[in-house]
Amino acid sequence: MKIFINNQPEELQLPQSVAHVLNRLQLPHTRGIAIAVNNQIVPKIQWEAHQLRENDKVTVIRATQGG
Repeated sequence: MKIFINNQPEELQLPQSVAHVLNRLQLPHTRGIAIAVNNQIVPKIQWEAHQLRENDKVTVIRATQGG
């Protein structure tokens, strides 16, 4: 199954949850990360339950500090 993460193609063996994909990318489940699937924000409490589908476009946004 192919999905796109920040416009980069990624192959998954089976449909997987947003949380599983974040673990695979070695992104921690900490504050400062927002996820959108097909331009719709997925609340953090739904990351475990939200199953990704073929050709979904996942956007990972990380807040940074600066000044």
